[in-house]
Amino acid sequence: MHDTVTILGAGESGVGAAKLCRALGMDCRVSDAGAIAQDRMSELKALGIRTEEGGHDRAMIESAALVVKSPGIPNSAPPIQWAREAGVEVIGELEFASRHTDARIAAITGTNGKTTTTALLHHLLVSGGIDAGCAGNIGSSFAGAVADARQRPEGDHAVWVVEASSFQLEDTNRFRPDIAILLNITPDHLDRHGDVEAYGDAKWNITARQTEADHLIVNAEDPGLTALRGRRETSARVHTVQAVAAGPDPAPELAAHSIDTQRFTFLNPPFTMSMQELALQGKHNLYNSMAAGVAARILEIKDADLRAGFTHFRNMEHRMEQVCKVNDIRFINDSKATNVNAAWYALDSMTTPTVWIAGGVDKGNDYTSLIPLVGEKVHTLICLGKDNKKLKQAFGTAVTRILEVESAEEAALLGYNVAQPGDTVLLSPACASFDLFSSYEERGQRFKAGVRSL
Repeated sequence: MHDTVTILGAGESGVGAAKLCRALGMDCRVSDAGAIAQDRMSELKALGIRTEEGGHDRAMIESAALVVKSPGIPNSAPPIQWAREAGVEVIGELEFASRHTDARIAAITGTNGKTTTTALLHHLLVSGGIDAGCAGNIGSSFAGAVADARQRPEGDHAVWVVEASSFQLEDTNRFRPDIAILLNITPDHLDRHGDVEAYGDAKWNITARQTEADHLIVNAEDPGLTALRGRRETSARVHTVQAVAAGPDPAPELAAHSIDTQRFTFLNPPFTMSMQELALQGKHNLYNSMAAGVAARILEIKDADLRAGFTHFRNMEHRMEQVCKVNDIRFINDSKATNVNAAWYALDSMTTPTVWIAGGVDKGNDYTSLIPLVGEKVHTLICLGKDNKKLKQAFGTAVTRILEVESAEEAALLGYNVAQPGDTVLLSPACASFDLFSSYEERGQRFKAGVRSL
């Protein structure tokens, strides 16, 4: 066995892992089953990294010192099996990056809200004076970000705020964040994990190796997470957030809760904020804000900086993003809502008659929970996908009309034409984007372009 690291997949994670290998002086090669995108290939060539596309050389995989896999590659894929049969360790890019940073790590996962919470926590830390980096499923690969940070005059960040998906956490065996946030568990990615229990087990890897010196922050009111906590254990110190107080004498571990309909408080020591001060509105964002705030307090952000950070935060693009108003019709881009639960939160927050744009690649979705909300708030459903039969069947009796389009720009125009002044046109697909778009980002960008052309 020689000392070459074989990296499987030449996307964001694979290129990031290659960058980190180069920064560490490790020999590596990148192998992709398909064609490597031109921009990725140029980046790898500039780094002097060997590449392979259109298939995998089994002998090279079996002789590698380590295989680093991109999260999109399932563990059932033949190259993973070849490596394991040969006794080669296989890890994910998240695991690889975490082994090569001495910074404290605050990791965030959950079915919904993890991108918003990651961005918010990073904002709270930076505005509070901490040298914090932000990476992971939120955009930049953790490995690539660690490689870039090593080139700074001041070196690595003091804290990494990392968004972690179930795919990334599934491929960890030592990953141990100092602070873990687990927001919620609802069925998602069942086509990959098989059932919600296996999906939850992948998420639980965020805390599985934590010790009593570490912290786990959880939403005490999420049923799926409560069920997961009931069958799995952690050694971390657990902090809970909840929208309803536990009574006059909250349990000592209670970290944040609502004290009435307008205010919430952090405990130990007490610190209260008005919900109206929060830049992020909506009940689901209350949980996100409280969880991020607890983590920030653990990292010793001062209360005055915490209050200012909550007030001035701007949400991520494609997550309940207010695009603009056209003739008093409001347009919202929630393209990142790629599952039913995310769309539920978006619809639940609607306070005006709504034109809902949904559809794409169905991931085994059950739309039952959306039907009452859609019946109450939506007058028109615009289906944006190649196969809309399931959507039309689910909501056929819940809405006044169902229309179909083949592009995000057409969806924006049709939404405008069927809406009335005072209405909201909401893109919140509840599905993945890969039937018509390369990513949810492209879907959102094209929707916004369509809105701005009105």
